[in-house]
Order: sequence, then C-alpha cells, then structure tokens
Amino acid sequence: MVYAPATVRRAVQLTSRMVRITLGCQDPAALIDAGPDQYTKLFFPLPGRPHPVVPPPLEDLGGVMSWYQQYLAMPDAIRPPMRTYTIRAQRPELGELDIDFALHAEHAGPASDWASTAAPGDEIGLLCPPHALYTPPADHAWQLLVGDETAVPAIGAIIERLDVGAPARAFIEVDGPADEQRFHTRGDVRIEWVHRGDRPHGDAVVEAVCTAELPAGAPYAWISGEAELVKLTRRNLVRDRGIDKRAITFTGYWRRGRTEEDNGREKVRRAAAGEPLVVDED
Repeated sequence: MVYAPATVRRAVQLTSRMVRITLGCQDPAALIDAGPDQYTKLFFPLPGRPHPVVPPPLEDLGGVMSWYQQYLAMPDAIRPPMRTYTIRAQRPELGELDIDFALHAEHAGPASDWASTAAPGDEIGLLCPPHALYTPPADHAWQLLVGDETAVPAIGAIIERLDVGAPARAFIEVDGPADEQRFHTRGDVRIEWVHRGDRPHGDAVVEAVCTAELPAGAPYAWISGEAELVKLTRRNLVRDRGIDKRAITFTGYWRRGRTEEDNGREKVRRAAAGEPLVVDED
C-alpha cells in the first residue's frame, strides 16, 4: 500500500446534500479498478494547513492493521482526519477519479466540512490501491442492493455496470425526494427510494425490505450503510427469507454514536486479541 496526493479539479453539486469531487492523481495505484464498490481511505488537512501530513511510508506491512497503527502513532498535532469513501468513477487516461460526499448540516465531520468548501487546487491524501467487496456468484438469479445515502455512490456504480438485462432490485433510504438520483444502466433495475422523513435512520428502508415481495430465485445481496440498518436487513434475509448468507455482502459504513476513529481502534484491538474483525450474528 502507498499514500498518494490528490488535488481537486472540480466540484459538482449532485443534490442539495451530495457533492461530487473530481480529484487529479498521478499515482497509478490510485486508479486501479478493484470493482464497482471500491473504496479508499482519504486523509484531510487539519484546519489551517494546505495539505494533510500522511503517515510514514509503509515499508513492512507486518499484518493487516499495521498501516492503521502507524497512523495512530502520529502526533495529535499533525495526524490528519481520515475517512473511508467509495470511488464513484475513474478515468485513468485523464488521471482522474470521482468521489461523492454526503453533506451534513448538523454534526458534520471533517470530510463533510472539507467537501462543502472544496475548490480546485485543494489537496488531500489517498491510501492506495483501493479495495472492493462486490462479488456476485456466477449462479445468482438477480441482485438485491440495500443502503442509505452513504451507500448511494456504490449502489449507483454497481447499477451502472450491470450487464444487459441483468435483473436487480434496489432499496435506498434518503431524507426525501430531493436526494434521489438517476443512474444510467443496461440492466433491468427497479429502484425504490425510501424517504426517511422524521423517522429514525434506517427504520424506513428496513421495513421496506422486510415487507417487500421479492423476485423468485436465489439472489446476490449487497447491503451497506449504517451498521444497525445492515444488521437488521441481513437478519431478515437470512432468518426470515432463507437466503444463503454466503450470497450476501454486507458492511457497516458507519455506526450511530461512533466515529471512524472509534471503529478503527476497535478493529486494532480485535486484531491484537486474535478476535474476528466482523462478528456474524446469524
């Protein structure tokens, strides 16, 4: 793994709550296509600094969590805020990649704060190469995609890469109609945009999935977003619908009441104790 600098080339407002930042990066490792839901770590500059100070070069990985341990070992005064984001699209021939940021009016973190004012020339850091989780089995009959607004970039990329006529159902929870997006696809896709309104985060989309009449045949399911949303949706698919858990890709992009730093430290603790990084509750 390597750290690479990236510079903002342009910013486009997709909805009132999501902005697409196009970054320029000359390191080929940042432009590897790992899959439609590929993700990377972003390092943001501290207030008053023009660019982030990334961790030292990774000379010896020494284990899956060693890069994060190096990051934690940086002095507080220079350690850059870090967040995980989906790479929405890449154009290697132009040295460009797109990352979509959900903007938060309240309780905004360093990523949302940075993206809301990002301008050409601003610099961040990337951890390369990207990784992906999307792995549909060859014998699946259709695909089920479930998430909240943080999963919209990955769901959009998956939908846009579907083969001609490939059947898929998507359930996506957002605040309201203004947050819906359009995706161009060759697949046979039905999207249900679930509006949260004033309900607790995740309740509406979990209910929509649990009460939906789904297509026949064995699906491949991809679920991401807030951790409780992911857990409850997966539980319904496995326990109530009898879907093979091996045909489900799931990941909690975030957890209410916890920062990415909290989650990262917990993973380091689990790795050091020899505990599984992901707990299978089914």
